[in-house]
Amino acid sequence: MLNSSHKIKSITVDSPADKAGLICGDIITKISGVELKDIFDYHYYSDDADITLTVLHADGSVEDVFVEKEEGEDLGIIFENGLMDDYKSCSNKCVFCFIDQMPPGMRDTLYFKDDDTRLSFLQGNYVTLTNMKMEDLDRIIAYKLGPINISVHATDPELRVKLLNNRFAGDILDKIKKLYDAEIPMNAQVVACPGLNDGPALDKTIGDLLEFAPVMGSMSVVPVGISKYRDGLYPLRTYTKEEAATVIDQIEKWQDIAFEKYGTHFVQASDEWYILAGRPLPEADRYDGFIQLENGVGMLRLLKEEVLDGLEDIKKPLFMKKRNVTIATGVLAAPFIKDLAELIMEKYKKITVNVIPIQNDFFGNEITVTGLLTGQDLIAQLKDKDLGDELLLSHNMLRATEEVFLDDITLSELSQTLQVKVRIVQSDGRDFLWAILGK
Repeated sequence: MLNSSHKIKSITVDSPADKAGLICGDIITKISGVELKDIFDYHYYSDDADITLTVLHADGSVEDVFVEKEEGEDLGIIFENGLMDDYKSCSNKCVFCFIDQMPPGMRDTLYFKDDDTRLSFLQGNYVTLTNMKMEDLDRIIAYKLGPINISVHATDPELRVKLLNNRFAGDILDKIKKLYDAEIPMNAQVVACPGLNDGPALDKTIGDLLEFAPVMGSMSVVPVGISKYRDGLYPLRTYTKEEAATVIDQIEKWQDIAFEKYGTHFVQASDEWYILAGRPLPEADRYDGFIQLENGVGMLRLLKEEVLDGLEDIKKPLFMKKRNVTIATGVLAAPFIKDLAELIMEKYKKITVNVIPIQNDFFGNEITVTGLLTGQDLIAQLKDKDLGDELLLSHNMLRATEEVFLDDITLSELSQTLQVKVRIVQSDGRDFLWAILGK
């Protein structure tokens, strides 16, 4: 396919591609005589030592370019399209899909539902496998790709068809079995919905997936998120405190079974369950190395561990001026963040930290996570407050690699409107500590 998907966007200086004379705008059509379909082909065939690239230049000429390289060495090429192919959109109509709960009038990219398995390997995305046929799985197996992150939600065929609104969704165990037999590493995810795929259905899903351990390395369970834009959608509600406690008990029962059998806890409850149930977070060892962080599993426990380690590592007292900072965060994490701030203030008496929970008026108050806060909610709820020397915000409020909130308000606009310096804090607990201390 000769299109911009195969066009070189940039080349690393002194990389094998650079030394071979490739330039931006060149289109790679083949590697060692094999026509490229997508990024899978590119990585597989470019892994060899000393390869030949068939290149279409901007002037229309075609040239075979010999590239001298070591086996496994990266060519140093970034393409215009990260997949080198069209993105596959989702063919499901999941009853819990958050994109269906978005308000109108937002940028187009926020309404695109991707379910492209290639993004699972490249970016860690979770995919349903409903877009994949058995021959697609054969390709993954042939290329020995992994891990693949799978949105399972339920293993009962009829229930999964209902949840995904896709009559082809019921064969998930057959596909997982094929990957398991080929020893392709996997992780799984369940979005739990009250009265649908929890209770006995969740027991079945966990039990079925545990049979694929340790090739299936981990499984997370997260509660459904409900926005205020659900007109005409399947009737769902959020979990109560008592129901959250029941789900935790159910998961921890399976953790004990898994640990006795495999030495890992396998299935994890996201932090939201524990906060909703009013229970303390599990100890760090229960998270098996925090491999499900992207699903909100263990993020708060790891943050606390890193903050405590950072405080312990500061052997000599720091020379501190008086400093007053504000942390704006989601309602869910606010009490936990406040506890961490108090630990820091206890050691550094000149530091004052004010933690402000931000209600999500944009999506609705049922949405309590920090990552779905918008610029306009931050402005509305902070504009009349003394924010001190700096306003600290989590990086997950912003679009990846950009300083823009979900509602397209920029970081600079927020800072100018609130008349305060804004500092973006990464997920790492040490960065959180140093941001508070102003270092």
